[in-house]
Amino acid sequence: MPSTLTNLLYHVVFSTKGRQPEIVSGFRQDLYAYLGGIIRSENGRLIEIGGTSNHVHILARFSPAVSVSDMLKMIKGNSSRWVNKSGKRPARFAWQKGYGAFSVSESGCEAVVNYIRNQEAHHRKMTFKEEFKLLLDKHRVEYDEEHLWD
Repeated sequence: MPSTLTNLLYHVVFSTKGRQPEIVSGFRQDLYAYLGGIIRSENGRLIEIGGTSNHVHILARFSPAVSVSDMLKMIKGNSSRWVNKSGKRPARFAWQKGYGAFSVSESGCEAVVNYIRNQEAHHRKMTFKEEFKLLLDKHRVEYDEEHLWD
């Protein structure tokens, strides 16, 4: 086959360091736009982004030329440097060490988009920790809760 053809759709989730409420409303849209720019710069396509003051959900198509771990390293590293250099936050900004990444089928894309769009309402009923563990369980990801949080 002369071409590489893929549809690598991922739902990724990560929080601020210590799940601190650093992503405030006035800053949130700028951060989301910057995260989308990083994805596009690596030939990916942002489909949906959302979250709350302490975490981000991204639904995106990633290029097959970049591993998920390398993509997340770029997303988190470049965005935290940008935030800290821009002065958009009064204190030093950092993301948690890890992340969750889940593959999504094309048929499940719309449900994930709706899930991401409704984060604020969703988190009136559930904490980020509860949500993250549910996502891990739903996707049958094995984890040791003792080492789950930074």
